[in-house]
Amino acid sequence: MSSSRIAAIDVGNDSVKALFGKTDYELNIPNVIARDREDRPVIGIEDLNEKNPVDGIHIRVHSPALKDNNAIYRVGNLATKSDNAMELDPGSSKSEEDQSLVMLFATLALDAVRPNNPAQFKKNNNVVDATYTLGTGLPLREVKEGKDVGFRSQLLGSVHQVEFLVTPKFQGQKVNIKFEEVKVYPEGFAAFINLVMDNHGNITNRDLIDKQILIQDIGGLSTDIAVIRNRNVDDDKAQGFNLGVSESLEAIREEIRTKHGVELDTRSDVVDIITKKNDRNHIMVKGSRTSVHDITDRILLDLAKKEYRHLRNVWKKNSQTEICYFVGGGAMVLKEYIKTLNNNLDGYNIEFFEDEKESIWMMANAYYKLISDFDRKNNKAAAQEPKEKKAAVK
Repeated sequence: MSSSRIAAIDVGNDSVKALFGKTDYELNIPNVIARDREDRPVIGIEDLNEKNPVDGIHIRVHSPALKDNNAIYRVGNLATKSDNAMELDPGSSKSEEDQSLVMLFATLALDAVRPNNPAQFKKNNNVVDATYTLGTGLPLREVKEGKDVGFRSQLLGSVHQVEFLVTPKFQGQKVNIKFEEVKVYPEGFAAFINLVMDNHGNITNRDLIDKQILIQDIGGLSTDIAVIRNRNVDDDKAQGFNLGVSESLEAIREEIRTKHGVELDTRSDVVDIITKKNDRNHIMVKGSRTSVHDITDRILLDLAKKEYRHLRNVWKKNSQTEICYFVGGGAMVLKEYIKTLNNNLDGYNIEFFEDEKESIWMMANAYYKLISDFDRKNNKAAAQEPKEKKAAVK
């Protein structure tokens, strides 16, 4: 019987971030898919197995949770090169999109099929049977609407199969995915946990746990503002908005294409231009270094103003708030614009994470801490149960 392996997966709009086991493996895959055919052409087929599987994910996905079952996809880096590449649309619900599930299953399958996977899942005739204890999350708005219940039930109680087609190293292998347990956390609460807890469930920031704080999580498709009071999210005060950076990134991509004739494959390419340490807000046009500052500043400042307006409105309704933490990939993109607005306007006590990786991986890290803590307590309770039965017999 195969053992259950911990997986903490943040299906972010920009990319999927995942941590497995005892953080012995991590994955970061662009959240891009493209419908494809089974026999995709490969140049240099004899060198296929020398390439990185993450750069050539080509799969068929079978799951009762999918609306479009048994479809074939390019995923991640490979999908970005397709003319029909799909990213999540603004206004869509993460819990109701096939794309979220395809990315989730593909990420789990990549971990399960590794020959050196510490979980040692059962394998028979190129079929791996993998069982996971999953921690993941949804935007606060979707959790408040009760969509987490349906999302969780879609995953539990079924077998979800990923078949690797023309994928380096894994071609011809299949992974049957089952879930022993699925925990779906509100993203704002998860961010708070990441601020106060370490990987072993210990409180590391006691100064913060009894404060009233806000956490503004700016994602690609949505913004969540969690109000933390008495170590819990205040469900009545917390708010979710259909406002994220995706639409602005698309606007920047389109304007660069129109003005400079430069095609950027994905929103991630736009983020790289905005956030890179050298030559920030510059692109190459016909071999010449060209500034796109005018485009990025105008569009991102407009979005930052909208985000700041939400902060102001929520803070007014929670006047005893001591600090607001900005988290998520969107916060990294808008950081300097929001700081400037705050300095010129209200001067709230706000905080950003200067470490870009810490901000981007915050949700995955939080899910890992939460699901690991659940798993520890669950195993401890299971270990104590026989002792309690013996005591009852005596």
